[in-house]
Amino acid sequence: MKNLILAAFGGITYAALELLCRGHTHWTMILMGGICFLMIGGINEYIPWEMPLLKQSLIGAALVTAAEFVAGCILNLWLGLGIWDYGGQWGNIFGQICPLFSLIWIGVSMAAIVLDDWLRYLLWGEEWPHYKFL
Repeated sequence: MKNLILAAFGGITYAALELLCRGHTHWTMILMGGICFLMIGGINEYIPWEMPLLKQSLIGAALVTAAEFVAGCILNLWLGLGIWDYGGQWGNIFGQICPLFSLIWIGVSMAAIVLDDWLRYLLWGEEWPHYKFL
């Protein structure tokens, strides 16, 4: 039940962020946002808290970029849904990922790590969130 609540929170939050930034989203982004939120939240569930927040965020950005590539190949290239296209961005791969958005995912991952930790603390009494930035 905990993972379902966290995934729903992450998915809805990501879709809301997309609506604010792009003016639209797609229902599959709620699923992707939820999956990515669980992956990012799992970083310090399996790796010691002493790992710097910046390093956790870099791992999170790599996970999101990988998930975005797989989802983009399925949703956009194979199914032709056209949810996003980074084709005009420098360094893009098949229009599904690009360096600019990989950098953006660092900041989004950092926010997701902190949100996940506080939700776990407030809702389930897990460990008090504490961080070392570098």
